[in-house]
Amino acid sequence: MRRIILSTESGADLPNDLAEKYNVQVVPMHIIMDGKDYLDGSLPVQDIYDYYERTKKIPSTTATNAHEYQEFFASIREKFPDCIIIHIGYTSKASSSFQNAVIAAEELEDIYLIDALNVTGGLAGIVLYAAEVLEKEPDMEAERFVEKVEAIVPKARLAFIPGSLEFLKAGGRVSNMASLIGSLLKIKPCIELKDGKLISTKKYRGKMISSTEKLLRDYFNGFNIDRERLYFIYSIGLDERIKQRMDEIAKENGFQNIRWIQAGGMISTHSGAGGFGVAGLEQ
Repeated sequence: MRRIILSTESGADLPNDLAEKYNVQVVPMHIIMDGKDYLDGSLPVQDIYDYYERTKKIPSTTATNAHEYQEFFASIREKFPDCIIIHIGYTSKASSSFQNAVIAAEELEDIYLIDALNVTGGLAGIVLYAAEVLEKEPDMEAERFVEKVEAIVPKARLAFIPGSLEFLKAGGRVSNMASLIGSLLKIKPCIELKDGKLISTKKYRGKMISSTEKLLRDYFNGFNIDRERLYFIYSIGLDERIKQRMDEIAKENGFQNIRWIQAGGMISTHSGAGGFGVAGLEQ
């Protein structure tokens, strides 16, 4: 059987050790800061926050373009001749990256594109599910494999509290952001992925440690998450006490295998320092 190679974008925040373990190929998105274009992952996330502290300007982000995708897919084929590429992409509802991948793949054979309709840990959860399926059944036919992954896409659930509403506002990716204006200093919104779109759903009041606890309990009450998979996402600056408390609550709810994922440059530029999120797959 021909080998299947998985790929995704840097906006999945897939930890390096897991990308290496499952041989997932990752294409970088872009961060624009001080007029310069940086590939996501090429600069420390702390530089983004330091830049904001110095200038009070928030960097912007751009998608991987079609030419970059062409080169990316070509490099995969060069490393793995005669492989089948299955690309699991960042939600098309918040970035043009997936559409650019579609354009790049038009003249290629044996490549499948899956719109994960998710970002960061939600996207990573889908990619890792796919990797585990492939590890168990490496000879699975590509069409059947794609069907299994596409079936799990609607079951991926992501919710997070951004570290900075200024960053969230500047990013402009939250569909109902206008509903938050006027209350930016009083609330901590819960942002969820709904049909691939970032939507503000709940609003928590109080300190971050109490808001994250409310978020996590609401998440567990709202979704029947598979106890085998749970991902916590954090951006630099999240209080260690919050991390400890989130672990405690997760274990109280039957989760033993918990993976913390640090938000990379792409996601951190939209969430700000000290953000927290949770992702998993519904049963």
